[in-house]
Amino acid sequence: MKTSGKVALGGVFGSLAVICLLGTVFPYATFALPAVAGLLLVPVAMETGRRWGWLAFAAVAVLNVLLTPSMEAKILFVAFLGYYPLLKLSLDPLPPLLAWPLKFLLFNATVVAAYWLMLLLFGLEDNSFELFGVNMPLLLLALANVTFLLYDLCLSRLWEWYMLAVHPRLARIFRI
Repeated sequence: MKTSGKVALGGVFGSLAVICLLGTVFPYATFALPAVAGLLLVPVAMETGRRWGWLAFAAVAVLNVLLTPSMEAKILFVAFLGYYPLLKLSLDPLPPLLAWPLKFLLFNATVVAAYWLMLLLFGLEDNSFELFGVNMPLLLLALANVTFLLYDLCLSRLWEWYMLAVHPRLARIFRI
């Protein structure tokens, strides 16, 4: 593919990602649309190479920080949901016994860093998150890991669908 085609593909999918992030003005879309925006960057990486995918992510991340109305959506996209689908492309070819621990290590490191940053910024105490003697952050971390596992499996299925249904059409349009 020519450089102009790569730029066009990155621009189209990048602008779709930014439009998704602008939709986070609606509170119910705060978590879903950053994930969709991250998914929209995968075709750029699959069709033009990972470097172009990362460049598209960088452009969308900058526009996200400048334009997105929801602070939570900004942080979710930049901290994990924007780059993880691109990183998954590099982790999936690894043997599963190596890939899965790396994926969970990355996810848990991101969640724990966000938790500690929240404690530092807001001056909260660790015990302020206990409910009826149950440490809620640990419970929520366990639930988040289950959700992450489902998210990762869904990404894999979406990429299979993409390669079967969408890739052939894009290949005809861009003469890949």
